Amino acid sequence: MTLFHAFLLGIIEGLTEFIPVSSTAHILILSKLLGIASDDKSFSFSIIVQLGSVIALLIYFWQDIRHIVQAFILGMVHRKPFENLNARLGWLIIVATIPALIVGFLLKDVVQAMFGDPFQQASVRLLVTALVLFIVEYFDKRQRTLESATWLDALSVGLFQVLAIFPGASRSGSTIAGGMIRGFDRPSAARFAFLMSAPILLAAGGYESLKVVAMPGIHSFLPYLITGFVTSGFVGWLAIRWLIDYLSKHSLYVFAIYCGVLGILLFIAQMVK
Repeated sequence: MTLFHAFLLGIIEGLTEFIPVSSTAHILILSKLLGIASDDKSFSFSIIVQLGSVIALLIYFWQDIRHIVQAFILGMVHRKPFENLNARLGWLIIVATIPALIVGFLLKDVVQAMFGDPFQQASVRLLVTALVLFIVEYFDKRQRTLESATWLDALSVGLFQVLAIFPGASRSGSTIAGGMIRGFDRPSAARFAFLMSAPILLAAGGYESLKVVAMPGIHSFLPYLITGFVTSGFVGWLAIRWLIDYLSKHSLYVFAIYCGVLGILLFIAQMVK
């Protein structure tokens, strides 16, 4: 891996982590095309570069997160835990986080065993993402906003977040789909999905990053990690801003078509190689 490779991978991670086209699939494709070996260093890089996009998520929604945390704490202190929207969102985030935590912990070995050939993983992820996006867009009611969020909405996003643990769909695509199935308009579904997924993304990224820091010889790889981290964070922030604005005016069909076409091309490439 070179610094230019790290820069390119950082761009791809930042763009695709939040845009519903499966970041894992795109990282696998680009790594394969660049001839980057699948070893401990590439694994540590993928963890750190994803953490950069998670930090971008926290920065973009910092005001929302700050207000939610403050309202949650004050609600507990005043013994009025559901006093306002932000306090209620705090509890809804907890509800949405629990399913993925439980499944991720109990089925960690099972999920790891499901990973095989990188291009096969990528094609499956893209095709499943295309199917999910097409279905939720086709049946989308586009009526509700974040102010009407309930326990069932949080549970829906939480269960769809579980799907992102398995090979097949992007996390952003899955969680946005979970919100849209509950009748949220597209921008509200994206905002709700990102807020609900922030804790699990931060927890997973932080946990894996601690293991990366403890790896022997990691210091010599720091310039590449920093390049990928900073690039994915900057591009990720721009991607979130663009996506929420885009979804206020456009459908998800373009992402479904893109994922479907790319997934089919990768599947064909595997058949003829």
